Amino acid sequence: MSEASETKSLLEFLAENPVDDLKEQVIVSKRLKKYPFTVTAMTGEQFSTYQNKATIIGKKQKIDYDNKCFNEQVVLNHVVEDDGRPFFKLQDNIKKVGCKTPEEFLYRFLTAGEIVELVSKI
Repeated sequence: MSEASETKSLLEFLAENPVDDLKEQVIVSKRLKKYPFTVTAMTGEQFSTYQNKATIIGKKQKIDYDNKCFNEQVVLNHVVEDDGRPFFKLQDNIKKVGCKTPEEFLYRFLTAGEIVELVSKI
């Protein structure tokens, strides 16, 4: 069989590999090198939803963008347990570390750089 006939077309590859099934383990810093995070891919629809939450329309139609809000949404929704449940949103995890909210959990235990690195990996 020739090499060309063994190669899938881009369309065939994409049809067999939707982004909603992508999951991988990533290392975000030297401090956490022994503890990879499991992350899931973000769909275009999710990206748009997070952007909308982070966009603030103020007085005189002035538009501000809250990068912190966007990054929170990405990490809180796409860092997952092996079974796909959102790691930072699990009440058991939040309570075990003495926090009250997913956001408090996130900011108490990850540096700003680690959060940004997670976002870039997702």
